Amino acid sequence: MSEFAAELIGTMILIIFGGGVVGGVVLKDSKAEGAGWVVITIGWGLAVAMGVYAVGNFSGAHINPAVTIGFAAIGEFEWAKVPLYVTAQMIGAFIGGVIVFFNYLPHWKKTKDQGAKLAVFSTDPAVRSPFSNLVSEMVGTFVLLMGLLFIGANEFTDGLNPLIVGALIIAIGMSLGGATGYAINPARDLGPRIAHALLPIPGKGGSDWGYAWIPIVGPILGGIYGAVFYNALFLGNFSALFWVMSIIVAGILLGAASSELKKDHTPADQIEEKVV
Repeated sequence: MSEFAAELIGTMILIIFGGGVVGGVVLKDSKAEGAGWVVITIGWGLAVAMGVYAVGNFSGAHINPAVTIGFAAIGEFEWAKVPLYVTAQMIGAFIGGVIVFFNYLPHWKKTKDQGAKLAVFSTDPAVRSPFSNLVSEMVGTFVLLMGLLFIGANEFTDGLNPLIVGALIIAIGMSLGGATGYAINPARDLGPRIAHALLPIPGKGGSDWGYAWIPIVGPILGGIYGAVFYNALFLGNFSALFWVMSIIVAGILLGAASSELKKDHTPADQIEEKVV
């Protein structure tokens, strides 16, 4: 199997299981309806594990542009192959989204909530605040790349690595994913979002393109910084890219904090009146 085909198939498997579990939980009259966030995070963790099991021996199973770019940033992957991998991941994610659509055909009409329909395909924030949402995606993907490099630095029983990676995804989802739905993967969000825009989903509403840049830019920045941070602190390689990314990340963090602090809040006396 070629590396292109492997990344396409691996990412398709990721979305079939990941988007599938969201569909089961949020779509009307599904037997898993209302199962909750814990089921979704476990489903996504197992989705990643299955994708890695399927194609790890053929392409390394990046199945995520943020991983591909992050590894390339520290010399663990060839830059020349990045466009090939990212293209395959995008196509695979799109196909996976289409398959999930067909799996839940009777449920789209029954589901009136347009946001729930979109959630099967892509992420959206619990509280819409662009700077802070960007930070959440950066933090989640920073932890993802650090975790992958931690896992790679240890030896496990043959065949166990994909399950450990899946556990990492579950941990990120449970601990950090509540803010934005933890895309932590540009292809995972953009590919199915395009599928949502193109598919004839009854009563689907818009595809929220105004938000779509955040689960692309955030994971890429977080992935690069996670990789160079690991190289700097654990391997002593304080590259120029590490310092540049540190400045960029610090600026975004400060901008997000400043933006939140400047927002209008209900005065304390009004809160007391409401309590009374």
